[in-house]
Formats: sequence, structure tokens, C-alpha cells
Amino acid sequence: MLCKVGEDIKVTIYGLGHMGLPTAALLARSGLKILGADINPQIVEQINQGRSPILEPGLDEMVHETVKSSHLSATTDMGEASRYSEVHMVIVPTPVDENKVADLKAVKIACQSIVKGLKEGDLVIIESTVPPGTCRNVVIPLLEESGLKVGVDFGLAYTPERALPNNTLEEMAHNPRIIGAVDQCSGDKASSLYQRITSGKIIRVTDLQTAEMVKLMENTYRDTNIALANEFALICESLGIDALEAIKAANHHPRVNIHTPGPGVGGHCLSIDPYFLVEIAKKQDIDTPLIKTSRMVNEKMPLEVARMARESLKEKGKDLKGATVGILGVAYKGNVADARESPAEDLIKELLSSGGVVYVHDPHAPSKIVESFGAIPADMSRTLQCDCVILVTDHDVYGQIEPSMVKKGLFICTRPILDPKTFREAGVTFKGVGRS
Repeated sequence: MLCKVGEDIKVTIYGLGHMGLPTAALLARSGLKILGADINPQIVEQINQGRSPILEPGLDEMVHETVKSSHLSATTDMGEASRYSEVHMVIVPTPVDENKVADLKAVKIACQSIVKGLKEGDLVIIESTVPPGTCRNVVIPLLEESGLKVGVDFGLAYTPERALPNNTLEEMAHNPRIIGAVDQCSGDKASSLYQRITSGKIIRVTDLQTAEMVKLMENTYRDTNIALANEFALICESLGIDALEAIKAANHHPRVNIHTPGPGVGGHCLSIDPYFLVEIAKKQDIDTPLIKTSRMVNEKMPLEVARMARESLKEKGKDLKGATVGILGVAYKGNVADARESPAEDLIKELLSSGGVVYVHDPHAPSKIVESFGAIPADMSRTLQCDCVILVTDHDVYGQIEPSMVKKGLFICTRPILDPKTFREAGVTFKGVGRS
């Protein structure tokens, strides 16, 4: 097996979602022939028309450019996809099931598809976030059903994707890549592939399992740190302390780096990846109370925000039942449309279960997401007229809200983008965190 990616090599990417499509477009722009495979015919049709189904700065232009140059195309035919290429990249989602156990169904289906066309000399790369040991215990046995032997007939590498929505292309082009492989040649070949699209450092680790572990460590660290910040914020709120001011001051200590509190943790990574560690630790008879508690803290934050709304309304002589509540933002982070695992969903459901009438404005997320959460889509003006207004997402547009726009005078802010002093001086009851 050649241990370097040649200019004429063909690559299939299984999964054309938030990470798969940007990866496909970047590799296609580097001059390689890329075939994207996805089970969603609408996604495939849009890409083949030169349009990106994902809202991400610069991606639509890159998809248009690479489809036009015939370097990028897409298909729903997994058999065709597997026979097409010498490199197979799996970038499919890995959610958790109702028991908080990793659902590897999409990874398994992708591997079973690869088997149909796997040839001697091919390289398989897994990017999907998975529990440590998945490549060894799940991926390799499935791929070897082809009759070929890993490390002898074909190569295997694992590299976790690392990118922030709304800045995905920039981060993919500059972030370092962690690569673990079944052998030296697989690692060399994977490294040469990623060097085509990133100026970041290629960091080689000992094996597949170590690389699998790295991504989970990164996101679990962030989840745990945010949980600590959220508990600090709750304590500060009860004492009338500006949590952000205190955190900012504490972070001047050279060995302290407290993250920013918020209404909970959303997205497809931070809210899910820690459970993969809990799952694998349980199999090793290891308890993980810190990781589990951090998840519990962050998952209950929407309920804490609802409690704050309930108590704030009561202070104004109004019951949550029958009150109107305006939610600013359902996306899990600012300036994106992505509402996967957004804390807004649990917040809205809690408010509705208490009898509140919930109006939602989000300049990026489509109305169908708002409706799926059970709320009423509204413009920003109507949302700001509610009895209680809750800012959930730090979209840029919300940083322009003035006190006079909050008609009923009750504002709960869960993101530090507004100045509390300005609102309070104008007679608005401002609770939560503010810009310090």
C-alpha cells in the first residue's frame, strides 16, 4: 500500500452533514476527486446542483465552485460510492439513545457500505466521534467481512473532527489534526491527506483508541468547566453578585480558566460526547461521578431559567400560567441555525407545561424548528412585548436590544451580550448574566 495520497486518488465521504460536506468541499478544492455519499436524496440533489444544504459562511460558494469543476459530486448509491474510491472517510453522526448509550448505527451502515467496494491498498478513515475501542471492536470486524485484513490489505486511521459552526471552514483549514492509525503506513497516508487542507499541525498518537479518546477528553473538559461556571452563576444570582465580573476577575489567576455560564449546553458534541466516556468507563467498572454530575448540572439549566422566569413574574404579581413568555433564539449558539440539542427546547417545554404561552424569535433558525418545540414563531417586536423576555442565544442582532424595546419591563439574559446597568437604570428588571 502506498503511504502517501497521490494527486489522482479518489475519495468517498460518507455523511454530508455539518462536518462531512465542508471536509468534502475542502478536499475537492485541493484538487482531489471527491464523491459524497448520503442517504438523504434532497441533500444529494442540492449538492449536485452546486448548492450547499448547510448554512455555513463560504460553504455555498465552495460547493458551487467544486461541483462546477467536477471535483465534487454526491450520490445516495452506497455501492457506487464504495467502488469509486481508494480512500473512504466516515463522517456520520453518532447520537446517544434513550439510555445515553452511543448509537453507532450510522457508523455501522457506512462500514457495511465500504465493504462492498473495499480493495487492497484502500484506506478507511473514521472521523465520527465514538467511544474508545469502537474502531477495534466494531469497525475492524465489519470491514474484515470483506475478506481483507486490516494493516495488511487495507489501512485504517481515526481522526476526530474539530470545528466550530459558523467558522467551520476557517477552523478546518488551520486547526491541528489528531491522527491515530492501525499502522505507520495508514498514519502516513492519512497525514498526507489532511495536510492538503490544513496548515495546522498534524499530531500523531500511538493508536486508534488514543485518538478516539482525545476528542472525548476535549469536549468533556469543556462540559465540566461550563457546569462549574453555571453553578457559580446560580450562586451569584442568589446573592446579587455579577457572575461575569467575578469570573473575569478570577480568571486573572494564572492557573484559572473558568468558562462562560449559559442556559445549558447544546450542539451535537458537548451535550453528547461525555456520555461516551461514562459508557466505556462503566464497562471497565469505573465510576465517573464528576462527568455525570456535570452533565446533570448542564441539563437542568433550562429548568433553572424557567424557575427564574416563574419567580420573576411572581415578584411582579403575575403567575406563569397564562403569561406570555418571549424567547430570543432557539439555536444552540450565536449566529447559526443549528438547534440540535439546544437548551431552548427544554426551556420552552417547561414553560409550556407550566401554562405559559411562548413566542419565539430567531433570525437564523427556521420557523419549523420553533413549531416543533411547541412555540409560536414571532417577529422580534412581538417577542419583546411579552410579560417576560428570555434571551437564550447570543445572536449578534440581540446585542442591539435597548431597554425601551422590552415593553413589560422583565428581561432574563442567559448570555453576556447586554449591559445590565443600562437596563436597570431604565427601570427594567434585568436578571441573569450581562456584559461586564
